[in-house]
Amino acid sequence: MLEIRNLTKVYDDGTVALKNVSFGVPDGEFLVVIGLSGSGKSTLLRCINRLIDPTEGEILWDGVDLAQLKGEELRMTRRKIGMIFQHFNLVKRSQVLTNVLSGRLGYTSTRRSLVGRFSKEDIDKAWVALKRLGIEDQALKRADELSGGQQQRVGVARALMQEPSMILADEPVASLDPVLAHSILQYLEMLNQEDKMTIICSLHYLDLVQRYSTRVIGLRDGEIVYEGSRADIQAMSDEEFKDIYGEEAERVGSGLEGALKVDEGGAA
Repeated sequence: MLEIRNLTKVYDDGTVALKNVSFGVPDGEFLVVIGLSGSGKSTLLRCINRLIDPTEGEILWDGVDLAQLKGEELRMTRRKIGMIFQHFNLVKRSQVLTNVLSGRLGYTSTRRSLVGRFSKEDIDKAWVALKRLGIEDQALKRADELSGGQQQRVGVARALMQEPSMILADEPVASLDPVLAHSILQYLEMLNQEDKMTIICSLHYLDLVQRYSTRVIGLRDGEIVYEGSRADIQAMSDEEFKDIYGEEAERVGSGLEGALKVDEGGAA
């Protein structure tokens, strides 16, 4: 169980990215976080795995406050939290296999990790992960030879190498076309359903949210303004929609095309 209690993040320039955010995530849930760029989605995910430090509040995971962990304790806990990024964060000149193996760095001694040496067991695990993601035939190619969808599958395989209990996916399909977006989310759904892995994923498009989430929270200006189930999202009223995306946002079909017209700038 993950419990976020009164989480606040204020950046050095005074930007308040999160304001007293509180919610719970039962084990095995597929939680989707929605909201415009700048609403706090990325900040929330990065606080959970301590890529950035929260200003105030608690991040309780199975009773342990991640916000208070340091050094080896933080390293040991973080390796159980996989992270998938919007822009893949691969070493483009390295082989796909090497990128996937980097997911084992939290389990490898500093000396071995510095020279990129991995055990046969880790290499075997990497091949299994690649096969599971359907890209074992790309293993010996450079990462930059792959398509965007294939690169994101490498990112998922890398996260899988951590043997995580939870995966945080920060806009994992924002740079992909709709067909590839569904493909990546289907792999995350597979991990959620087959491995009982908790998934927390930020997304823009309501059709994807309706298809894959078990529960949804909506952020606006760093505060939770919406919380509901998949069924609630499917029945979302125009008023609830505007609470999340603003009065200027227009709902077009089942997606957020209108909202995306006012969603300019980097994610926060």
